Amino acid sequence: MNFRFQNLLGAPYRGGNAIVVNNNELISPVGNRVSVTDLIKSQTLTLPVQSSSNISRIAASPDGVFLLTVDENRRCLFINLRRRAVLHRMTFKHSVNAVKFSPDGAYIAVATGKLLQIWRSPGFKKEFFPFELVRTFADFDDKVTALDWSPDSSYLLAGSKDLTARLFFVDKLKWNQFRNKPFMFLGHRDTVMGVFFGVDKKSNRVCRVYTITRDCFIFSWGFSANEGEFDEMEVETSEPPSPGTPERDHEENLEDGGNGNLKKRKDYKGKSGNLDEEGGYLQKGKWELLRKDNLNQAPAKLTACDYHRGLDMVVVGFSNGVFGLYQMPDFVCLHLLSISREKITTAVFNELGNWLVFGCAKLGQLLVWEWRSETYILKQQGHYFDVNCLAYSPDSQLLATGADDNKVKVWNVSSGFSFVTFSEHTNAVTALHFMGNNHCLLSASLDGTVRAWDLFRYRNFRTFTTSSPRQFVSLAADQSGEVICAGTLDSFEIFVWSMKTGRLLDSLSGHEGPVHGLTFSPSNAVLASSSWDKTVKLWDVFERKSAVETFPHTHDVLTVVYRPDGKQLACSTLDGQIHFWDPIDGVLMYTIEGRRDVAGGRLMTDRRSAANSSSGKCFTTLCYSADGSFILAGGSSKYICMYDVADQVLLRRFQITHNLSLDGVLDFLNSKNMTEAGPLDLIDNDNSDVEEGVDKQTRGNLGYDLPGSMPNHGRPVVRTKCLRLAPTGRSFSASTTEGVLVYSIDDTFIFDPTDLDIDVTPEAIEAALNEDQPSRALLLSLRLNEDSLIKKSIFAVSPVDIPAVASSVPHRYLQRLIEALADLLESCAHLEFILRWCHELCKIHGNSIQQNSRNLLPSLKSLEKAITRIHQDLADTCSSNEYMLRYLCSTSSKR
Repeated sequence: MNFRFQNLLGAPYRGGNAIVVNNNELISPVGNRVSVTDLIKSQTLTLPVQSSSNISRIAASPDGVFLLTVDENRRCLFINLRRRAVLHRMTFKHSVNAVKFSPDGAYIAVATGKLLQIWRSPGFKKEFFPFELVRTFADFDDKVTALDWSPDSSYLLAGSKDLTARLFFVDKLKWNQFRNKPFMFLGHRDTVMGVFFGVDKKSNRVCRVYTITRDCFIFSWGFSANEGEFDEMEVETSEPPSPGTPERDHEENLEDGGNGNLKKRKDYKGKSGNLDEEGGYLQKGKWELLRKDNLNQAPAKLTACDYHRGLDMVVVGFSNGVFGLYQMPDFVCLHLLSISREKITTAVFNELGNWLVFGCAKLGQLLVWEWRSETYILKQQGHYFDVNCLAYSPDSQLLATGADDNKVKVWNVSSGFSFVTFSEHTNAVTALHFMGNNHCLLSASLDGTVRAWDLFRYRNFRTFTTSSPRQFVSLAADQSGEVICAGTLDSFEIFVWSMKTGRLLDSLSGHEGPVHGLTFSPSNAVLASSSWDKTVKLWDVFERKSAVETFPHTHDVLTVVYRPDGKQLACSTLDGQIHFWDPIDGVLMYTIEGRRDVAGGRLMTDRRSAANSSSGKCFTTLCYSADGSFILAGGSSKYICMYDVADQVLLRRFQITHNLSLDGVLDFLNSKNMTEAGPLDLIDNDNSDVEEGVDKQTRGNLGYDLPGSMPNHGRPVVRTKCLRLAPTGRSFSASTTEGVLVYSIDDTFIFDPTDLDIDVTPEAIEAALNEDQPSRALLLSLRLNEDSLIKKSIFAVSPVDIPAVASSVPHRYLQRLIEALADLLESCAHLEFILRWCHELCKIHGNSIQQNSRNLLPSLKSLEKAITRIHQDLADTCSSNEYMLRYLCSTSSKR
């Protein structure tokens, strides 16, 4: 199966700066990936591009075509956003704190360490050395933290941790000849977090400069032009010091106001091709401090800021979760609101300036706020800790996730947005299950409760408990939805409740270890359970208490799952094997040895290579395909394995991440970090009397500092906790350390013809369409199996001829035709025409579809998903129109 990465859910934002391109596309880093959110269509997708570690800085070209990302390892990717492909790669020598494209898109300014570098922007064509370093400014005493270009790309403003901001003239014609010293803006008492140019709207020239510091002060600098000769810049000794510095000419001579030097300046100006046209008007004047103001009186630090040049407005975010919006140059506070209790790590305007984007890395929160109407355009928050469990709705429209942060979230798979969050659980959520009616969700937790959620009213309408507190780790419901079962971690029992009454019906005893696997047979009321006591037991819940049958194993059984037809049972054991049982005859059918397949990735605590290590080589989660032909397996590894069930062979391995910020990604560690005493990464360098050693470096939820606990500076370990395949069979999801990864079958054309001979060609299909033979054209396109030709042949059939053409379709082509109709329902405007096709197919080929339901199940689920979505959209539209017509009728009658 050609599954490819599609989206990343559960973590909308994890740090770095967010940007907005084309006024409505929000681009934000998510770990080592990049997420793109369309704020108009309310859809999000994750680019299939990975950096080597977590991304810290991103920048987009003015036209929104190119994207530049820099990760924590200083590695840079130059990406084509439209094609979602990496064009060029390079590595900087120092850490990058800021990066920005020039307004004309020709150059890129990069703040790397104490250097300010200007690079020529690459293009579409292939180049031997695409990144060309044009100029380097090394005038700073500390790291450069902020950048901004003037509108004409002639001036560059940079702020630094050395408490200064500097203005550079970048003559694009003579980079190396114009070596004047930059203007310096002094008087700051903390790190400069933001520098921005203010523009006169009439002349479109720079007239002001704003510098914003970490101690919440904003400085406004005004420019006064001197007509005529160049004057010596005066240095003031008052507080704050003068921003001006002595100028040097192209021969590096100080200008002392004498006639000789002035003539040199005039001569140089004449040779430079009119500096006024090239942007040199700021060379003939003086900068002075106009105003200094405090943005926030609260004891907080400024952590993010942005400036909109057209509206002359500044937005700032603080470390206490408060943001402020100010109208410049009068420092009028328009809004000062709190959006969280954690610091705001990014704040940015969109192009029109009507939306504000805020990000909080610690909460994984991303907000888009419209400041005029004071409403949220987007409000997304991921899980605070790792996702433990997943569940697809029966129509594959929704995906539910449960995590260690005690929350249950429900996501729309097609849009990638979470639309409801349930937070009634008081401990980690360990298992989820969707009921067959698609409107009820069950969740089990370590807090000793199983809760039922109503997805119409978004409330907890039933809670299942036991007489004494238990920790539930597995969950299952029968096909009728009348019985709910949950396995425990501490008492090794299975509890059975009635869904209608909520009353505890029975407790099944017999296991001698935690019951981590629980599933009902799709064909009957037999319940299968797996436990760490090395057994899998089958229970008849409705008739007897004791186990119907027990399947013994040589190692602990970690999970169990039924094949969709109920005729096969698969379970994974601690030794890395997958056992397949016949639940009817009770015999072992075959075994897959998966130790070598799941192996890979060496932890920094391992003293052996990944090939010789015995830890983590087992599958903790299994999932059958919709037709039962293959099985997906994942565990404490960076791989997800796909096996063919009939032949017991490995079909494919999916590597869930290449992020070196996680532990267990590399197969071989650097030998220089290994010593006789152990890995250097385990040495505790903190000045602390408590030596945590290995525990500190290998803690499970790393990077999250809980209140009252010591800071955690280790690395999380890559793993897969849960795998679920959509009922349509077109996608599967995996809850990993990186978040919830969604893989889907690629929609691009794959040449897989059926009954192909020399006469089946695109030209023959075109000829049949021209001769008004739609039935022959449709059969030829189905045999050629090219998606565009199949859809073209479908639309060539007139509505009157649909029954005749549908009856001529052979049974072996039904699956491909149903898939094409389901795809058309998702994107086509001819709704009645496609629904008539579906109706005629079901009426004519109903008996064949029923007999071959197992093979057609994935395509039928896709069709059901598309029809359900359209039905919901039409129902909402009709309800709205009905209420509007009632209102209009009532108002007309009153008149």
